[in-house]
Amino acid sequence: MIHKQYCFLSGLPRSGSTLLANILAQNPRFHASATSGILDVIFGVRNHWDQLAQFQAMIDRDACEAAKRRVLRGILDSYYADDPRPLVFDKSRSWLAHLELAEAILGTRARVLVPVRDVREILASFERLWRTASATRQVPQESQFYVEFQSIEGRCAVWARGDQPLGLACNRIRDALLRGFRDRLLFVPYESLTASPETTMAQIYEFLGEEPFTHDFENVLQVTHEDDRVYGFADLHRIRARVEPTAPQWPRVLGEAATLYANVRFW
Repeated sequence: MIHKQYCFLSGLPRSGSTLLANILAQNPRFHASATSGILDVIFGVRNHWDQLAQFQAMIDRDACEAAKRRVLRGILDSYYADDPRPLVFDKSRSWLAHLELAEAILGTRARVLVPVRDVREILASFERLWRTASATRQVPQESQFYVEFQSIEGRCAVWARGDQPLGLACNRIRDALLRGFRDRLLFVPYESLTASPETTMAQIYEFLGEEPFTHDFENVLQVTHEDDRVYGFADLHRIRARVEPTAPQWPRVLGEAATLYANVRFW
């Protein structure tokens, strides 16, 4: 079995992580995942391990801990065992909350690519998705926060809540920085990736310690696919083939509702 290396994609929603994954996948050394659930499996095993009486009864606690780490690493390795490529990019916004766990099972410092974007553009993207979806169905957030969803300001506030996609992702980034993981993170602004993809990818390769690779930014083939109906929206993870900047949407979509989010640049 190839001893794989792992890097994580874990940043803000609607910030180009799917685009970045598919650009990376052009390199024959790299495997880039769609949104992955393997961390949740690892997390569940970690939590259940110490609850078992059989493990509690082990006299050699160091041996028990070593076995646990091997099992957790084995879950990750087994999940990607069928793919021959040596470097895996596992995509999950939850990794930022569990970097200690990641480093424990990898036995080395974690490397995380952190896609970020003007928060106003993220909110405008969610607003546009909601407007499209609301024509024929109720998305989960609208069901849960019906009163708040009666205004743009309310909808923005919901997405920014600590238990919702944008707010939760922001909190995880802040907390990873506070926990001292800044040197493990490479922030990848959506605006830079789309306007200057060559420069941005060169920075990524330097961060990874990988040999440069010539990417085709005119024709990015999408190799990661997800059934976005699971998340209550359509086309959450569809990308355009050509990498190019897009005009700001937030002034037209959000208007004055964007005022509260104008200076959010904590990264």
